[in-house]
Amino acid sequence: MDLSKLNYPDVSERLAAAAALATEIKAGVSPTSEVNNHVHTIYSFSPYSPTLAAAMAARAGLRAVGIMDHDSVAGCGEMIEAGKALDIATTCGCEIRVDMTGTAVEGRKINNPDSANNIYMAFHGIPATTFKAVAEFLKPINQSRVERDKKEVEKLNLILARASLPPLDFERDIRAISQADNGGSITERHILYALSLKLIDTFGKGQALIAFVNDKMGIDIPAKVQAFLLDPENPHYAYDLLGVFKSAIVPDMFIQPDAVECVSVYGAVDFANHIGAIPVYAYLGDVGESPTGDKKAEKFEDDYLDELIPELKKIGFKAITYMPPRNTLAQLQRLQRLCRDNDLMEISGVDINSSRQAFTCPIIMEPAFQHLTEATWALIAHEKLAAAHANYALFSPENPLADRPLTERLSKYADIGRRINHRHPENVLDLVSF
Repeated sequence: MDLSKLNYPDVSERLAAAAALATEIKAGVSPTSEVNNHVHTIYSFSPYSPTLAAAMAARAGLRAVGIMDHDSVAGCGEMIEAGKALDIATTCGCEIRVDMTGTAVEGRKINNPDSANNIYMAFHGIPATTFKAVAEFLKPINQSRVERDKKEVEKLNLILARASLPPLDFERDIRAISQADNGGSITERHILYALSLKLIDTFGKGQALIAFVNDKMGIDIPAKVQAFLLDPENPHYAYDLLGVFKSAIVPDMFIQPDAVECVSVYGAVDFANHIGAIPVYAYLGDVGESPTGDKKAEKFEDDYLDELIPELKKIGFKAITYMPPRNTLAQLQRLQRLCRDNDLMEISGVDINSSRQAFTCPIIMEPAFQHLTEATWALIAHEKLAAAHANYALFSPENPLADRPLTERLSKYADIGRRINHRHPENVLDLVSF
């Protein structure tokens, strides 16, 4: 089956291809109860259009898939339409970084490896009726980010000059491989991907490229990755090379974002609550011996988590998101207890942004995380109901269930989420009986 049509440049062609291939895509698939709320697309950095991301999720047997792009909601509408065509539930969000000035944890390294006092957060469950408002909110963030991207490319070009490599051109090499002209963002990964493509074009795939990176750029390539790069048929070649550069080059080219790109946490949370989205803190957690084997030992927010979580609740966050494969069970059990103590929803998803990653994640099916699947169905119901009527947003003060415990609200919404006709989610109000 040729899925390349699902990555065509034109959105309408992608969706038409999904509709034509829907039966074939799901043929022979054994459905699971697994869901994933955190899939990046071409509108931030990923090999997948929203349509292809939905198709890959459906082929993997997932029941629901969520789009989560950096600083962009440009792919959200397409994700919804792809879900309808493929009969898979969808949810929409975006990921941003915000400034923690004025909070009880101001100035600390929190969940951002690159910037103290800045955190990653998400808008989950964005009602479709508010996509334009969110895009306007994100516009100055992206404008500032692009200016910083250009300066980072200038710094990278100095590194390339020392290795006798020609410079990267921001417009031709980087913007051109992004969706910035269609509402997407440009990230450091775009810059490193452009560098990877330039080196492949210059040296080809194999020993000559490896030797240049090792000897001329002074970057040690792990043996496992060298084996990948010696294989000219490797379909993930540029992504594997990008991974080498991510840890080796980003520290030397990175520029701290300004207050336009990283807005105040108070303003971002207030905005999300105002439009009926769910403002969510992204838990990272200290890394000792990485359960996934791909993270260096590093400390984040665990030392003061008992202080941080109540502060997030005070600011107005409604949920915490985390990725079970990244952390130990002890870390997550502590986080789960703090979420219960502070009446915060738990949301999960496994970050997908590379062609080498699988869309399934068996750990999500373990008993300790079963409630996260329930939360996804509640999230889906929230999103569809809030688009139909603002008072039905899960955390709206006007919600008919506002005085009920969070666990009860999540249960009722999850029941609705499971019963939604994914080909016609606009009929969700027919399922409301409270």
